[in-house]
Amino acid sequence: MSKTEANSSPAPAGCWYLYMLECRDGALYTGISTDVARRYATHCAGKGARYTRLNPPQRIALVHPFADKSQALKAEHAIKRLSAATKRQLVAHGDLDDWLATRAALAVANQ
Repeated sequence: MSKTEANSSPAPAGCWYLYMLECRDGALYTGISTDVARRYATHCAGKGARYTRLNPPQRIALVHPFADKSQALKAEHAIKRLSAATKRQLVAHGDLDDWLATRAALAVANQ
């Protein structure tokens, strides 16, 4: 599965995805789900998060798998704290592996 495309079927048991949506206002919305395609449809139908009800998504910009919900939530929290420019760089790169590895290395170095 491409990390920049949504999987049309639900994730294997225990697998979670972090996703980023490009919204009508140009902003990037970040969330997590076990089924990104279903969640995207929910956002598009105006039944998702408040932000996407006001600023409907235009496309799925990035999808990244995680082994469990805890890892996905931690990554979501970290990404939501980034600047818009940094989020756009992550989307342009198309993969979070390097960013996650750098973040983990910094956490170890700061211990």
